[in-house]
Amino acid sequence: MSVFCGDCKNILRDIATESIDMVYLDPPFFTQRIHHQRTRNNEEEYSFSDNWDSIEHYAVFMKERIQECHRVLKKDGNLFLHCGKNASHHLRMILDDVFGVNNFRNEIVWSYKRWTSSKSALQSQHQTIYFYGKTKFSKFITLYTDYSASTNVDQILQERKRDSNGKSIYKTNQQGEIVWGKAKKGVALGDVWEIPYLNPKANERVGYPTQKPILLLERIIDISTDVNDMVLDPFCGSGTTLVAAKLRGRRFMGIDISEDACSITRNRIEHPIKTASSLMAKGSGFYLTKSPKENSILASLEAIPVQRNSGIDGFLRIHQGGQAIPVKIQSRDETLFQAEAKLVQAAKKRNCRYMILIRTHDDYGNGLLGQPMRDGRVFIIDSLELSVSNWYAGLENIVKSVGI
Repeated sequence: MSVFCGDCKNILRDIATESIDMVYLDPPFFTQRIHHQRTRNNEEEYSFSDNWDSIEHYAVFMKERIQECHRVLKKDGNLFLHCGKNASHHLRMILDDVFGVNNFRNEIVWSYKRWTSSKSALQSQHQTIYFYGKTKFSKFITLYTDYSASTNVDQILQERKRDSNGKSIYKTNQQGEIVWGKAKKGVALGDVWEIPYLNPKANERVGYPTQKPILLLERIIDISTDVNDMVLDPFCGSGTTLVAAKLRGRRFMGIDISEDACSITRNRIEHPIKTASSLMAKGSGFYLTKSPKENSILASLEAIPVQRNSGIDGFLRIHQGGQAIPVKIQSRDETLFQAEAKLVQAAKKRNCRYMILIRTHDDYGNGLLGQPMRDGRVFIIDSLELSVSNWYAGLENIVKSVGI
């Protein structure tokens, strides 16, 4: 359980052959820039250079270190290499060469949401983690996730088997009845992992550039190691791998060429802080507060939905004088006056000049009192459902008046 400061190529050579259970490395991504970030209190700034003479220079640098990682791994050991888009294809070829194509296990996609970018390209919202075993006997622990919302109870309980063509079919007994089994564990973990990027205000953040969330490293450790196994990170940076290993009851070893990184890592190991993720604990569905009807109304306006806000339900994709135009949908328990008041208050905080209020029902029809404020900046329009309802009501009145 040590942290070594220096070039991992040299330090790895002093580690015994086949003594490590799992290696995770998050090396420079060949971004050709200097990464820097300040601590949460803005008192210190940490940085490291990711500039290279050429991609060939970078590839040689990485291959020398990957070869040493391969040597120190046990026969049932695994390696996880974290990379970005700039050099991932080069790293994949190096890994195939060192570990062998047949020992490739998975290309794990770490998916996350980040603030929007103004670049003239699709915004990057994932990174890649290549998963290789040392041999065909590499250790693997299956984890399970929840079933999708569309899965019904029969799919969970009905036993399955393979027919003569290898197709999955329901298992039946001699009487032709479906065989019901025990509830399954869930869906085996896939290769796309939706784990939130570290919030800038997260207590876990230490101000080191490219810091990864502990939750991500815990999952890697859980699928590839047992308690007391030895985990090695030769580019340990701020020490996230080592902290995760400690929290999961594994032994650990870290290496980094930066004195700052080694100092931060040692401090984090002594005082580990892990930020809980509400998104992972509650699921993304917890944050979806719009009803199908509300989503339909917003879609008809081509508006961007807003969740968990009582005053604004969405924003139009068009702007007025550079300002956003919020949309509020009147709920069943609101008068038009109450809905308009909430919209105006929410829009005022966000410096929105014009607003749209969708009327969904007549107040008097529900025994509700109150008159709308008729703020000149609020445009009140009827929902399609209400418009159709009022049209039929008007038609009925015409029919009655003419005695049809």
